[in-house]
Amino acid sequence: MSMKDFKNQLSRDISTMKFTRSTFKDYFFIIIGVIIQAFAMRIFLVPAYLVSGGVSGAAQLINHLTNFPIGLMILIGNIPLFILGWRYLGGLRFALRTAVAILIFSFFTDFLVLFISPEGVTDDLVLNSIYGGLMYGIGLGMVYRGKGTSGGSDILGRILNHRFGISISTSYLITDSLVVLLGGLVFDWERALYGLAVIYVSGLAAEIAFEGRAVYRTAMIITYDPEEVSKRIFTTLERGVTMLHGMGGYTHEERTVLYSVITQSEIPQLKEIVKEVDPRAFMVIGQAHEALGEGFHPLMEAKN
Repeated sequence: MSMKDFKNQLSRDISTMKFTRSTFKDYFFIIIGVIIQAFAMRIFLVPAYLVSGGVSGAAQLINHLTNFPIGLMILIGNIPLFILGWRYLGGLRFALRTAVAILIFSFFTDFLVLFISPEGVTDDLVLNSIYGGLMYGIGLGMVYRGKGTSGGSDILGRILNHRFGISISTSYLITDSLVVLLGGLVFDWERALYGLAVIYVSGLAAEIAFEGRAVYRTAMIITYDPEEVSKRIFTTLERGVTMLHGMGGYTHEERTVLYSVITQSEIPQLKEIVKEVDPRAFMVIGQAHEALGEGFHPLMEAKN
């Protein structure tokens, strides 16, 4: 993007910016999320010398070696990434949300030193890893729900994906692993291993906080008796069924494929129905993060 294009895009973003109720809700999630992340840093991760990756992890290492404030290092480390992100990922909305997240996260990471003991609440590395990862991940998930990013490897991962086609998950793995590796050199390798556990736990917690616990399942059923199977699903489970036309790749035999969305607790009943009606059927049960529409969560009330 040339500087002229960048200025034109900025002008368009400013002219189209609208602060609606949804926008304020997004900022609420972002602010609460980064404050939770700061608490996780100060209560569990920093006292236990657990490096979680990203700019915040690098800031911990710099603090240990130089005694510079962690929050200040987070702010300084995010400045070049913020500029690159604004330029290559584009949009004033992205810039504002990211700036708010970085500033508040940096501020509270240093501010909480005044109220939280530097020794933390426990010396147990396992407890610090689990609860630190959970708390940090919940905060990160809330930031994602606000359509924001807390900076660091989030921005770098998106830039690498945008410019070089590297998947975001691979980018996270590379950057976070490098920081954890440095943590092993600065602290010790036992803490580096626990740092990897923190990354894993926080990732799971962030996904659940962002998308909610996946309790819905999708079922695809290939059967010789689609009418009877679908009828039993209607009457027993009171779930809708979509009939799709399929063809066997080897036999070229035309078959009907049934598709239905059910809850996790309804899986045993569905299996029993299919087994009773057509023991020769082929069934695949998958996982759905969200189900919107009739019979589930109303589409109009769905979160963005």
